Amino acid sequence: ELPESWADMQEPLLEGMCFTLKYLGMTLVEKPKGEDMAAAAIRRIVATARVGARKFQKVILTVSPRGISLQDADTKEMVENISIYRISYCTTDKLQNKVFAYVAQSQESGALECHAFLSPKKKIAQAVTLTVAQAFQMALDVWEATHAGR
Repeated sequence: ELPESWADMQEPLLEGMCFTLKYLGMTLVEKPKGEDMAAAAIRRIVATARVGARKFQKVILTVSPRGISLQDADTKEMVENISIYRISYCTTDKLQNKVFAYVAQSQESGALECHAFLSPKKKIAQAVTLTVAQAFQMALDVWEATHAGR
């Protein structure tokens, strides 16, 4: 349960805000950002996810100014750690409003990947998106502060 003023709180974000979501999948994208590109990618991921009758991996997605980390909710095993500098876009889909997605550059291949997650509620998907936006802002503030003296 998030307090009303959670959007103004910076302390928890420094440590990392955690969200429990279901990982829907990933698809490669051509562009680093854009609403249309993201909507099309989410449609592809959701369509593929519906075809496969597998159970979705439950993950704990932690957002901090360092980036996004994914941990398996059951085994607590680290799935992935994505640097804030590799993330180019994040969104809550307009049609699939419980779906949160981000675009990041793969550390291995350099390809642009769109990863999508299903949240239990529309409000949670929006909260994840806002939290990532805040993390970007905080990372930028820190970066600017460290480079201001040069």
